Amino acid sequence: MEKVYKAMRNTGVANIAIGIIMIVAGVSTGVIAVVSGANLLKKKAHLSF
Repeated sequence: MEKVYKAMRNTGVANIAIGIIMIVAGVSTGVIAVVSGANLLKKKAHLSF
């Protein structure tokens, strides 16, 4: 019975770690997108298609 509890604990810890990693990755991606967009708006006058 103790093995089941250890397996459940390890799974919970892994899920929390994966969740934290996903939050950090999402925030990082959002910041990069905002900075890139601001950079494009800043250089809008120099862009030509």
